[in-house]
Amino acid sequence: MSKTIDYGTLMHNAMRSLIRRVLSDVAQNGLPGAHHFFITFDTRHPEAKLADWLHERYPEEMTIVIQHWFDALVVTDEGFSVTLNFGDAPEALEIPYDAIKTFVDPSVEFGLRFEASEDDAFDDEDEDEDDTAEDEADALFGAHDEVPEAPMVEHAEPEKRQAEVVSLDQFRK
Repeated sequence: MSKTIDYGTLMHNAMRSLIRRVLSDVAQNGLPGAHHFFITFDTRHPEAKLADWLHERYPEEMTIVIQHWFDALVVTDEGFSVTLNFGDAPEALEIPYDAIKTFVDPSVEFGLRFEASEDDAFDDEDEDEDDTAEDEADALFGAHDEVPEAPMVEHAEPEKRQAEVVSLDQFRK
């Protein structure tokens, strides 16, 4: 028995289980409403499978969009596979959950970010651990306006709402 509880690993396992459950539901029922996903994954992961030309174009990481056009979404306990359209060329991808760096559903401002651990043998880069929570939130939610180098389908901009100022003077005594 270990002398400490590895909360980081337990949390990552729970987050990956959440992704598996969401993708399983989408595979069975399709995407509900305006939901769509930006999934960034490490293309260097030994179990990630993608076409050679995609690996050459994205040698370290790639962001995919599951929204308008996707096919053959198959979800397993280890990862998922999906066929996406890259400039009218359908390509199959296999992505293990361990390769996922971020999972974002901008339609509801939900996002998960996985920090690289020292045990990740396939990851040669050191992550800057001094990011503030605000920087992480911006990286997850602020980046959904444009997808970096993702040759996927375009997405509609979410409706922008103006803040409304309400006076509390009427409630003062």
